[in-house]
Amino acid sequence: MKVLILGAGATGGYFGGRLFEAGRDVSFLVRERRAGLLRANGLVIRSPQGNARLKPPVYAVGGLHKKTFDLVILACKAYDLDSALTAISPALGPETMVLPLLNGLRHFETLDERFGAERILGGLCSIAVTLDSEGAVEHLSPMHVLRFGERDGRRTRRIDALDALFLGINADARPSENIVQALWEKWVMLASLAGMTCLMRANIGEIMAAPEGESLLLQMLDECTAVAAAHDCAPRAAVLDGTRKMLTETGSKFTASMLRDIESGGGQGGGRIEADHVVGDLITRAAGKNIATPLLRIAYTHLKAYEARLKRRK
Repeated sequence: MKVLILGAGATGGYFGGRLFEAGRDVSFLVRERRAGLLRANGLVIRSPQGNARLKPPVYAVGGLHKKTFDLVILACKAYDLDSALTAISPALGPETMVLPLLNGLRHFETLDERFGAERILGGLCSIAVTLDSEGAVEHLSPMHVLRFGERDGRRTRRIDALDALFLGINADARPSENIVQALWEKWVMLASLAGMTCLMRANIGEIMAAPEGESLLLQMLDECTAVAAAHDCAPRAAVLDGTRKMLTETGSKFTASMLRDIESGGGQGGGRIEADHVVGDLITRAAGKNIATPLLRIAYTHLKAYEARLKRRK
């Protein structure tokens, strides 16, 4: 199976690198500057699960020349989705599958309209990963989870093919029987985590040490959970319990990558964040079901005010 990874940033670099490391036919499609770095230095992964220095094939955006692939994995940020779809268009043959690893659910509307719902799979990843100043992928914790599946829950031949593709790589990558449920569960966790850590500009342990910190963390989780439940995708009890424990762990240094983007100026993203995709769209879906989300709205206003300041500075 010929695989194209759109993006060799933290997420795409990690999972694409693990596929290439295992001998799969993997290429990367990246911006010209990133392509130059990868050609010069290779794809470097530093991880508690094992380091790697790889030399995968790299294409700069605009340089595919109608070379097609069996699978395209989208590992971009939500704010880059439109340009990403233009970039991958030449890579799509009649049977090409597209596996997005973006947060939330809003991107499916755009993908379905652009390429047809029949070729778009559901996918998600759970990993704490970033790029260092030299472009190496820094894996920050042992967790490296990737899930994929048909959005209607069927086990099809192409899911079997993807299962074989990911089998044996250095990552926890496997099919999900209900990828839409899993996407909602991740969204609840991420919106709660990003909403609170960005609003407070603090990690979980610091919020927990503050007056009312725990109660506000749990209020945010309750609001996000209510939105999922209104869409018939309430987090399963074990998943919700794990999220609650993660959000209230005393002394935890855990933060959302969105906060790291804000505090670092965003690295390659230039300070841009996924406020609309992760938080704003959840509020929109809540309003459609008459679900009150007062704390989530405060967090969203905070994020949009940051974006307004960032835009003014530019």
